[in-house]
Amino acid sequence: MAEFMAQTGMRSFAQAAATEEVAAPLRSVQIDGLVVLKIIKHCKECSTALVTGQLLGLDIGSVLEVTNCFPFPSRGAEEEDEADADGANYQLEMMRCLREVNVDNNTVGWYQSTLMGSFQTVELIETFMNYQENIRRCVCIIYDPERSGQGVLAMKALKLQDTFMDLYKSNDFTGEKLREKNLTWVDIFEEIPVKISNSVLVSSIMAELETDSPVSQGDYDRLVLSTNPFMEKNLEFLIDCMDDLSMEQQKFQYYYRNLSRQQSQQQAWLQKRRADNMARKAAGEEPLPEEDASNPVFKPIIEPSRLESYLITNQVANYCDQIKGFSGQSFSKLYLMEGVHKS
Repeated sequence: MAEFMAQTGMRSFAQAAATEEVAAPLRSVQIDGLVVLKIIKHCKECSTALVTGQLLGLDIGSVLEVTNCFPFPSRGAEEEDEADADGANYQLEMMRCLREVNVDNNTVGWYQSTLMGSFQTVELIETFMNYQENIRRCVCIIYDPERSGQGVLAMKALKLQDTFMDLYKSNDFTGEKLREKNLTWVDIFEEIPVKISNSVLVSSIMAELETDSPVSQGDYDRLVLSTNPFMEKNLEFLIDCMDDLSMEQQKFQYYYRNLSRQQSQQQAWLQKRRADNMARKAAGEEPLPEEDASNPVFKPIIEPSRLESYLITNQVANYCDQIKGFSGQSFSKLYLMEGVHKS
């Protein structure tokens, strides 16, 4: 049997089981239409606060299917540890109930609301790392109710890039390490295309419920000419981010000034020690070591992490993209109205 398998190139069951399966890269996230409505409803009901919830579904090949979701209970600032324990018990109980009624209960990620796209934080990265310990591939669905009020479904699926995850585990975000890994601020998050799917039955019912009017409320929302509230908030958040980025740059400038000062002190100390050693050699004495670990001049200065500046830069780029996209639509609407008035 072994000779036959060797001649034909067949593998035994043990060899096949030992071979590590290479997972296909994640190409898209397919969300059920009902899940989208649940997320929108939860975020709009709690528009004054940021909310989160669990995503359930199936991981099939290069597509991550999200077939169900449920919201996490909101918690206050007080008794945070007790609230965390209650939230974990709530999740387990919900998944147990869903399993009993034969509903998909495999966790594939979570969703959260955001305000004007301000979601790129260290807390989001830490949540991703916690999920990655148990789930091979997970995503975070970001929904922006404020942006969606302008007639656009502001929903995106994000995941952490593998190279960034490896670097985050080592917790080494120095300039040398980032250059070695060739990691820039655009290499933190990866946006996965989102596809909304409905069953044939739902599609047929929606076709029956569709009104004869060719214009919907979303079409009217896209024609609103008022741009001040949205643009003002984006610019305010952008200015705050630029202030934070300036503070991060000041930290690095302070670090490099201290590093340059220390290097100058080290050179001066080494020149003095070499001169002393030459005098000791002339006197027939043993030379002293050129480096002294106990000397504070040789104490290394810790380089500040560049993770926060990377996240702030990412956030600045996100605000700029929102302003660019919204202003482009606003100009198109203004030109349209100008043509209507002329005609």
